[in-house]
Amino acid sequence: MTPGAARVVSPRTLVMAPGHRLVESYFDEAILPRPSDAPMLVAPCSFNSLNKLAGGIADSLALSVTADMIGRGLPVVVALSVNAPLWNHPRTRQSIAALREWGVSVVEPALENGEPTLAPTDIILGELRRQLAVATESPR
Repeated sequence: MTPGAARVVSPRTLVMAPGHRLVESYFDEAILPRPSDAPMLVAPCSFNSLNKLAGGIADSLALSVTADMIGRGLPVVVALSVNAPLWNHPRTRQSIAALREWGVSVVEPALENGEPTLAPTDIILGELRRQLAVATESPR
């Protein structure tokens, strides 16, 4: 979890959900010797996390694992969730362009009543499924 995500949902809540595991370190046995090659979903991705990824900043476990995946050329899907001023900020377009240039799939926000909001779950999961299909078709 990023620090922002931890303010919204507690790690304990996630651990209590069946099928989830808490990983607190890049050296946790769950991700050793390195993170999985499976497609990664970063959602919701904030303005801060978007720009950190595009700037190569990996100051949390979530960003470190994502940066690792980008560096290995593995499928990463980033679903943005930003407000209107941040959606219109020039850095947003630059960061999206950089990530796409590196092969990252960026799901842009949907507009509801003229305001950007996280894209619908079916669109995000559809892109993740598409990335999974591409990953399983191409040998690594």
